[in-house]
Amino acid sequence: MQAERLRLAYWNTDLNRAGPGLLLRDVLAASADDIATAVATINALDADILVLSGIDYDASGAALGALNAALARPYPHLAPLRPNTGIASGFDLDGNGRRDEARDALAFGRFPGEGGMAILSRLPIDAAQGADHSGLLWRDLPGARLPPLPQGAEEVLRLSSTGHHDTAVRLADGRALHLLTWHATPPAFDGPEDRNGKRNHDETAFWLSLLDSAAAPPAPFVLIGQANVDPDKGDGDKAALRALLADPRLQDALPGDTVDYGGALGRLRVAYILPSVGITISGAGHAPIPQGARHHPIWMEIFP
Repeated sequence: MQAERLRLAYWNTDLNRAGPGLLLRDVLAASADDIATAVATINALDADILVLSGIDYDASGAALGALNAALARPYPHLAPLRPNTGIASGFDLDGNGRRDEARDALAFGRFPGEGGMAILSRLPIDAAQGADHSGLLWRDLPGARLPPLPQGAEEVLRLSSTGHHDTAVRLADGRALHLLTWHATPPAFDGPEDRNGKRNHDETAFWLSLLDSAAAPPAPFVLIGQANVDPDKGDGDKAALRALLADPRLQDALPGDTVDYGGALGRLRVAYILPSVGITISGAGHAPIPQGARHHPIWMEIFP
């Protein structure tokens, strides 16, 4: 049987809102400019499998479902991925005397589910073959670079900010293609303890640890998401990302900047699609940054 060609795409939408339910409200109202832009951008990408980040999570998947329904060709299979954002830790993680602020959550968030991830797929999703690694405690990552934390916080603080998910989709020949998705915290917005910088590094280092372990997914697989660090420019500890890009089990076929933050930060490469060795890549590129957005959607055509 001839392998099927698949078009994969990733885009950080920045569709997060200031409170729960607001994204669903705006999608249903169809009056917000960024919603109209998102619909047009997703339609133009025309991906077989699309990974989105920066999209608020709700337990029923209502916001994702409403966005999907607005598309010219809605996807038959949806997977909203629950993030650790906004989940109370019970600790004063930033040391300002309060325990109930966005910076004190398991990952920064003004409410549980802010700025999550989602997968829209034309291929069936095989939940039995997937795995959710988002509950891993940061301290349990081999070689974890933990910053100073309040006593007891190591017992609850998870590594993943947005999440580390292994989502399996079924190919036409019955095999599974594993999508390894993540959106690391930015290596900034903290103090000399460098909590975000250390966490950003370790969120990418997780994939190296997983691929070296007995829990590694079988090929074919694709790492897809936002490491939030450039291998050469900008802030952050680049060691884990550089190791990932050089890993002989992966292919790095889509170089180039993926975001324009403007100002001193400027243009950086922060988003990645990294197929496992053995997958044939027939094309890849950056779609234009949509009006009013910051991130390029990136895409890749593969024969898994």
